[in-house]
Amino acid sequence: MSKLFSPLKIRDVEFKNRVFMAPMCQYSAKDGMTNDWHLIHLGTRAAGGAGLVLAEATAVSPEGRITPDDLGIWDDRFIAGFRRITDFIISQNSIPGIQLAHAGRKASTYAPWKDSGEIKIEEGGWITLAPSSIPFADDYSTPKEMTTDEIKHIKAKFRDSAVRSINAGFKVIELHMAHGYLVHQFLSPLTNKRNDEYGGSFENRTRLAVEITREVRNSIPDNLPLFIRISATEWVEGGWDIDESVDLVRRLKEAGADFIDCSSGGNIAAAKIPFGPNYQVPFASRIRKDTGILTGGVGLITLPEQADKIISSGEADAVSLGRELLRNPYWPIQAAKQLNAEIEWPNQYLRAK
Repeated sequence: MSKLFSPLKIRDVEFKNRVFMAPMCQYSAKDGMTNDWHLIHLGTRAAGGAGLVLAEATAVSPEGRITPDDLGIWDDRFIAGFRRITDFIISQNSIPGIQLAHAGRKASTYAPWKDSGEIKIEEGGWITLAPSSIPFADDYSTPKEMTTDEIKHIKAKFRDSAVRSINAGFKVIELHMAHGYLVHQFLSPLTNKRNDEYGGSFENRTRLAVEITREVRNSIPDNLPLFIRISATEWVEGGWDIDESVDLVRRLKEAGADFIDCSSGGNIAAAKIPFGPNYQVPFASRIRKDTGILTGGVGLITLPEQADKIISSGEADAVSLGRELLRNPYWPIQAAKQLNAEIEWPNQYLRAK
């Protein structure tokens, strides 16, 4: 039997299979609001058979958006639009999830196909925030170093956005602590040069991540799972690495995390990342083995046999597909056929089975 298409239960939520759709920014919102693009984009992957459909990095505050075109959930007015999407995902027997995020110093930039780098304030941009006043790259803004009051405010924003997400019908909350966005910036000794309780030592640099995790866990129902995406390494000497990630995950697990989505990179512009099939899966395997937490393997996973082996060998508990699901929303249905596994089809498509 294919392990890839076996169910996975986390708390009281059962995923029908272990093919998860990774959160991928669409840069298609206006004033943070969902629209038909998000419904079709996310809904099609649910109809295509993914066990979990994760909505893209969704900003917990306006200044937390990567671009002006990002989704947001910093206000109750966003709930109805998301509810339309979650209702459809659930109707396809898939689980709707959302990734909550704050871009920190990587905010106030252009959508990739519009331009690159910083959007100036006079052109509609905004002041960016970070643990320390260090820009990501030459064409990015120099961020404002956050005060302790601003840090407290951000924690509340994550908490409130998580509650709002549950009210919008999401069954999984994922906290974005990867790819060089705000929480990752606090974790890294290369971007966190603070000398207060949020900087310096490993304990201080991980404090915000642990506090946000605890705040969110205590604010959402006990029966729903809490995921966290981390960058397991920055791929640069002296930066955040896999050993620190293992220690961090132990703390996150104690604070209430259930599943670690193991990615890498994104915080240091000049990092040399050795891309290739399964290149990040060893991080999921190491964290799973050393901490006992459930993990997701990500990174150039494209073939059914490849994905199935990751699960059957115990390297990860699920695989997150990004680009492959952009190319082919029906990858799970086709993969199940190749692996001789049973998978539910939408009734409207049964004539093609």
